This record gives sequence, C-alpha cells and structure tokens, in this order.
Amino acid sequence: MNLKFSLTVILFLLLISLGYSQSATIKGVILNNENTPVSKVNVKADLIGTETNENGFYTLKIPANQDITIEFSHLVYKKITITFNLKNGETHEFNPVMNTTIEQIATVVVSGKRRKDVEGVTTINPETIRKIPGANSGVENLLLTLPGVSNNNELSTQYSVRGGNYDENLVYVNGIEVYRPFLIRSGQQEGLSFVNTDLVQNVDFSSGGFQAKYGDKLSSVLDITYKNPYQFEINADLSLLGGSLSVENISKDSKFSSIVGLRYRDNGLLVNAKETETNYDAAFADAQAYLMYKFTDKFQLSFLGNASLNKYNYEPQTRQTNFGTLADPLALLVFYEGQEKDQYQTLFGAFKGTYFANDNLTLHAIASTYHTTEEEYFDILAQYRLGEVNTNIGDENLGEVEFSEGIGSQLNHGRNDLDALITTIELKGDLRIDDNRIEWSVKYTNEDIRDRLIEWEVIDSAGFSIRPPHIDAFNEQPYTPFQGPIEAFQNVRSTNNTQINRLQAYAQWSKRSTIGTSDVWYNAGVRAHNWSVNGDGISSSNQTVFSPRAQFAIKPYWEKDMLFRIAGGLYYQPPFYRELRDANGVVQPNVKAQKSLHIVLGNDYSFKMWDRPFKLTTEAYYKSLSDVNPYTLENVRIRYRANNSAKAYAYGLDMRLNGEFVPGTESWFSFGYLKTEENINNRGYIARPTDQRLKFAALFQDYVPNIPSMKMYLNLVFNTGLPGGSPSYADPYEYQNRLPSYKRADVGFQFVLVDEKKQFNSGWKKPFKELSFGIEIFNMFDVQNSITNTWVRDVYSKRQYAIPNYLTPRVFNVRTTMKF
Repeated sequence: MNLKFSLTVILFLLLISLGYSQSATIKGVILNNENTPVSKVNVKADLIGTETNENGFYTLKIPANQDITIEFSHLVYKKITITFNLKNGETHEFNPVMNTTIEQIATVVVSGKRRKDVEGVTTINPETIRKIPGANSGVENLLLTLPGVSNNNELSTQYSVRGGNYDENLVYVNGIEVYRPFLIRSGQQEGLSFVNTDLVQNVDFSSGGFQAKYGDKLSSVLDITYKNPYQFEINADLSLLGGSLSVENISKDSKFSSIVGLRYRDNGLLVNAKETETNYDAAFADAQAYLMYKFTDKFQLSFLGNASLNKYNYEPQTRQTNFGTLADPLALLVFYEGQEKDQYQTLFGAFKGTYFANDNLTLHAIASTYHTTEEEYFDILAQYRLGEVNTNIGDENLGEVEFSEGIGSQLNHGRNDLDALITTIELKGDLRIDDNRIEWSVKYTNEDIRDRLIEWEVIDSAGFSIRPPHIDAFNEQPYTPFQGPIEAFQNVRSTNNTQINRLQAYAQWSKRSTIGTSDVWYNAGVRAHNWSVNGDGISSSNQTVFSPRAQFAIKPYWEKDMLFRIAGGLYYQPPFYRELRDANGVVQPNVKAQKSLHIVLGNDYSFKMWDRPFKLTTEAYYKSLSDVNPYTLENVRIRYRANNSAKAYAYGLDMRLNGEFVPGTESWFSFGYLKTEENINNRGYIARPTDQRLKFAALFQDYVPNIPSMKMYLNLVFNTGLPGGSPSYADPYEYQNRLPSYKRADVGFQFVLVDEKKQFNSGWKKPFKELSFGIEIFNMFDVQNSITNTWVRDVYSKRQYAIPNYLTPRVFNVRTTMKF
C-alpha cells in the first residue's frame, strides 16, 4: 500500500514538473525616458524574478501557454505591469521605457503582432529565417513561402510580387534604402543578398498597399532592422556552401554598441551538380558592420557599412540534355570552348543621426553612398549535335546521340563594364500628438552611372549563319546562295554616361481611435518625386509625380477575433537606370514613371485550434497599370523597351494559414492566385512575363517526440509555369508558350546539443550557448525544373527545338551552427 502511495506521489510530482517545463523567455533592455539604461530594476512574475544589470539588460524564464503578469519596479521610477502569453520555447524581446511621473499598466495580453497587422505588414521571426533550409537560405528564401511572392530559380535571391518584376521591390535596412548589382543575368552569378541574417533583429514585409513613407516602387517593401546588441555574443554558421561569423558587443557604459558580420559563399556544390560539366571557380564574400554611439541622452549616431566582392569564373566543357518522348527520344550534346569572367564589387556606407527632441518628437538625418563597379567578360563557343538517342538496352552506346538531325555552333562575346555612384541625403521627422502620429521626410539622391555595353552573338546551323531576326528578307540557304553581308544574330554596342537627380518628399498621418465599440486605425499620406536625366549625348528631361496613399483597419468587438483592412492609392515608379536603357543599350531620358492604381482588401481571423493559436490571413488585390515599360525576362536578366508602350492589369487572391501545427513551433501554408496581362501598342492583351497563375507553399517545423533535440524543417514550393523560354527577340504575340511548373522541396534535420534549455557547466560543451549539427537535402524529390530554353535550329527543315536549361538536382549539404 505504501509502495503504491509512493509511486502515486512520484507520478504526481513528475506531471507537475513536466507541466512547468513548458517555458518561454522574456528578455530586453530597460531604458528611462532619456534613453539611458536603468540598472537594479526588479522584474517579477509571481514567485520568480530577476533584476537588470548595469547595462539595463534582463532575462526571465516564465511558464508558457498561460497568462503571466510581469511587474517592473524601481525606487525612482513608476512601475510597469504587463501580461504575456507566450508559446513553449518562444523568446520575446520587450524593451520598456520607465517614466518618473506616470504609472504604466498594460492590460493587453502580448501574444501577437497586432500593431503590424493593421498596416497589412507580415512580420517574420528572424530565428525561423536562420533555420529554414534552402539553396539560398536567408530572408528571401523565406519570403518565397509567402503568398504572392514568386521565384522559379533557387540560385537567385531575387523575387517578384503579385505580377511585378525583380526591379519593383524596395529593400530597407534600418530605414536606409539598399540596392542590388546591375549586370547580373544568371542566378548562379549571384552570391549573397545584401541582408545578413545573423545581424537581423526584425523583418517586416508588405506585398502591396504600403504607406507613403516607403519609396516609389510598384510591388513590395522589405523593411529590415538590424540588432542593437545588449551583451557580448559570437555566432557562427558553417556548411558546404560557405559560412558566416558575427560578433556583437556593447561597452560598459552602454554608449557604444557594435555588430559585425562576415560571410563567404561558394555555389560550387550546386553548380557542379547541374548537367553542364564545368570548371567553376566563384567566390562571394562580404563584410557588414552596424555601429551606434550615444553621445547624449538625446542624440545618437549610427553607421551601417557593407563591402562586397563577388568573383565568378565559369568555363563550361560539355553538356548532354535528353528530352523528347519515350517513342522519340532526342538529345542535345554540346561541346564548349572559352570562359566567362565576371566581377562585382560594391561599397556602401550610411550615417544616421537621431535626435530625441522630447518624448513626442524624433528627428533623423541620413547620409549614404553606394558605389558599385561591375565587369562582365565572356567569350564562349558552343558546338552542338542534335539527334536521336540510342535506346537499345545492353548496347555499349546506350544513351548516346546516334544519328544527328542538326549540327551547329553559337559564339557569344561580351565586354560589359558599369560604374555607378549613388549618393543620398535625407531628413526625417516623427511627431506624436496624443493618438495622432505625423511623419515626414525630404530626400535628395544623385545617381552617376557610367556604362559600356558590348555584346554580340553569332549563330550558325550546318555551317550557315543565321541572320538577325529584324531582317525581313527570307534566306533560301543552302539551296540558293546568299550574297548579302554577314551580320551577327545580335549586336549591341553603346557607351552611356548618365546622371539622374532625384528630390523626394512625403508626409503622412496616422491615428488609432474607436468607432462605437470597434477599434480603428487610419493612415493617409502623399509622396512627391521629381527627377531629371542628363548626360553625354542625352537630351535633358525633368518630370514630377505625386502619389497619394491611404489605409484603414477596423477590429469589431465580436466574439470572433477579426480584423478588416483596406488600403490603396496611386503608386508611381520613376525609372531607374536599367529602365531607361532600351534593348539596344541606348538611354531614353523621356521614359515616364510607370503608374499603378492599387487597391487591397484584407482580413485576419485569429482563432484557437487544438487549444493552440492560429491565424488565417486573406487578401484580395487589383492593380490597374498605365505607362507600362514592357520588358523581356531571361533567367534573372531584365531588358526593357524603354518606351512606355503598354498598359496592364493584375488581380489575385492570397491566403496564408499559420499557427502551431506542432506545439511550440510556428508553421504555415500559403495559396496564391494571380492573373496579370499587358497590352503593348494596342495589339491586345497577352500574359506578362510574371503571369504565374497558381502558387502553393508550406513551411513546416517539427521535432521528434521521443528525441526533442532532433528538429525538422521543411520548405515546399509549387508554382505554375511562367510565360517564357522563347527564342531570342521573339515577338511575344507570336510566342505565348509556358515553361513547366516549378516544384521544389527542401528539408533540413538539426540535432541540438546545446541551447537555452540545455546548458553545461563543465566539459567541452561549456563555452557554447547554442550548438547544433544537421543535414540539408535540397530538391528532395530530384525534380527537373527549368528556367529558360536553349533554341537549336535545323537549317534544312527551318525547325527550332526548345531544349530546357535545367536547374539544380538533388543536393546534400551538412551544416553546423553555434553561439558563444
């Protein structure tokens, strides 16, 4: 009887301990209203508590999945009381400001990101970004799991949003706009995106209907905030694709903080797995730093710097691509000579001064410079055989080209140089009056771009040169000799020295209020943008546009947790340099700003399922575009017509369900429908190059129940095919075929040796705050995705064959992460 009683007591105590083992972490820095850290603040939650150190930093573990009230108290300052409800394993950063006169009590349970929800902004957990596998892991990799965001090339970090192209997306880091290289034409030439995920503290993304404070682009905004360190910390990430190292620190008096990141990437693991055998030598490296110094309680100065060096040496050797049908199998066999040598070097620096005039007024001054020097040199001769494949099982020549139906060659030559210097000065203000917030800015930008473009391509089939597509005369070779001059199939030569001056300004107002029992939020603003284009041999032009925008959100006092949003406005995209340069490389200074009348209707439905939090987000949108600048898209290279000769439209529906499908982890499923068409020169509506009708994606996190240290991360994407893969310079009205659907699954397995819950006071694991090892499988199902076609011509039959250029097959990667 006593034994049974003892077992019952032990079991009861185990159940209690298991219940309390479900924990979360609150941490942060406590400041006063003069922005100075406050030490010796008592942080208490029921029977547990801690206090802030000399830098104002604190950390506190609390029970998860229940309302926990935390009290911050100090002898000098009024106490702060706030309630949290966090999921198991979640780390929440809360940085309160203590006031000497007013007691601050928060009765709202902090369990979500409602502040951003009303603005139609998706907030992404940086820890999720760092863990999710992908051929190009990082912020952009995770964006592709969101509805409305697409990219059919895993080697590229670029993305299109709701029918826009890669040039229509804004990227900010700490409120400073950043840029991409100009000359990149292939995903495998890309190395590292600007955003270093080791340095990221917060990620906000808007896929349309964004506020006036964001710049003049048509599609999306990615707003990144880098960390303000509160302690010394080292993070490292190593894999077969490269590695990264970041160091963050803060001075003893908390006035100076710094975070520095180094990255190196080598795409050889992925490029060497493709069907083209190559000598591939590429190195992509960068160094970033974010430094901040608090001169006084009211003034602080920060510096954001980046130095990037990308070298790409590519020497293709042979390629064999099998295609066709089982009954009629064909193969393309290519032998290469020559090489491509590219180099992209960028330097970026920005100073940002912040002045806290008082509790309600903050002023910013920003000065930044971006300098890029880019070289793209190539001479590649490709000689091909196109023919039938030997399908005789047991034959020693099985799979080889047996009978040639076409032979030919193609010579590509390029000597492209670009030097761009972009300098910006901006003044910003933020004023709060009761429930009203007023923001404004004035910004001047000078873009000085020197560009030399020399490209030509010669194609022959069976020894006969293929004439340029713009020549109307029909060539009867080989039956009738052609006696005209031999011309290259493509030949572009231009030299441009272009200066663009921009003056931008915005003002916007926002307010939180109530209508009856419903909470409402308003935002209205307008942007003005004036730009002038001039340069050597270029006639000067000057244009101005105004962009009014507005948002409204309402949360009714219903039993069901619903939030409704409507946003829209008139969005302009004044042309950047690439949009001014036409297909012949000539700058057209009178190109107008593309214009989009945009409206977005959204709904967030928050609910509980399996006693865990979930949210269903739905958005419907419509864009009416005019003064559209038509373009062609090949891999990631965009070539504009630079003549504003089209009008277009886009509409669609985006849905995302996210929540704790597995307790303690956030996952989501996305669906998107899009239709976008354009009418060029009133010839009728056809699909735009980004008309990707359906999109399904999933991001799933899990762990092994019996081995909780074993984590699993799954990244799934399915996109229907894009229009494209057409022959060079083909008329889009005559060629509207689509590429195959894009299907990809990346999975990662991570075994955690050390984390916040598993710390060691002795042994070799003692120095680590976090340590994990894992394996990643890219393209798990080995799907053959293609991004473009190679077109092979038979001079006798005049037939052209489309041979797909396949992307990466299944690839294995090993990875380790650590924190000290």
